Amino acid sequence: MTSIDKDGTKDGYDILLTREIVNSVSIPVIASGGCGKPDDMVDVFKKSNVDAALAASIFHYQTHGVNGVKMYLKEKKFP
Repeated sequence: MTSIDKDGTKDGYDILLTREIVNSVSIPVIASGGCGKPDDMVDVFKKSNVDAALAASIFHYQTHGVNGVKMYLKEKKFP
């Protein structure tokens, strides 16, 4: 589920919309649009119960590296 309003902003996911979608469907939901830092991923997982989170801008613009984000999420107890 991509929040077009948040896409590319690096201002965090649309947690309210994501939570509403998660609570309305019986299929896995992937949050997309707005990730600007690893904590944004932690927030969307904790606050919306989403199944997965997509991030692009933080990697395209090399704000954060893939391995660093993976390590950070592992430290925060996310598989």
